[in-house]
Amino acid sequence: MNKPTYGKDFWDQRYDTESYLYGINPNDFLVSNLSLLKKGGNILCLSEGEGRNAVFLASKGFKVTAVDLSTVAKEKALKLAAKNNVEIEYVVSDLKDYDLGVQKWDGIVSIFGHTPSLIRKNLHQRIKKALKNEGVLILEGYNIEQLKNETGGPKDQDMLYAKEELEDAFKDLVIQTIQNLVRNVNEGLAHNGEASVTQLVAIKGNTK
Repeated sequence: MNKPTYGKDFWDQRYDTESYLYGINPNDFLVSNLSLLKKGGNILCLSEGEGRNAVFLASKGFKVTAVDLSTVAKEKALKLAAKNNVEIEYVVSDLKDYDLGVQKWDGIVSIFGHTPSLIRKNLHQRIKKALKNEGVLILEGYNIEQLKNETGGPKDQDMLYAKEELEDAFKDLVIQTIQNLVRNVNEGLAHNGEASVTQLVAIKGNTK
């Protein structure tokens, strides 16, 4: 059975508002690591929601594909793209079903993309296969310490990140950054205030 905060109906209802739930500006951690992404490269944005990060990347010249399970989110993302005079490809799919491909992406971005642990662990293995050589994974999500806060994120420990889990999942990549920290996350109405997050930047080494 789906968790209360994981499912198409939940997110379609949550996104069904005139305002952008998580704002229209890109995530700070993504912006700070932008220079690591291959210029003009193919970038995949997971659990992209209303499009703020995908639109930002497209505005910087990347070829962007977004995936999310919400049809409502897609509609809002495409409106945001049009407003910013950029194009993005947007696929409506559950991440447990979405085919990421093999050595397809120069970068994969996962910003507050929270899924149940069984889906998440399988997804991480598929991410590694889907990255091209020297492809970059940029990930930020809430960790279990966020349960103490009322500033965003799921209230289900199974859907939250742990540094140790990410270290193990991506140990065969070159991990440039992995850390737990408390920072102010101010992204629209839904992410607002001091938050406990885990951040990861990992690069796929040259393999033959």
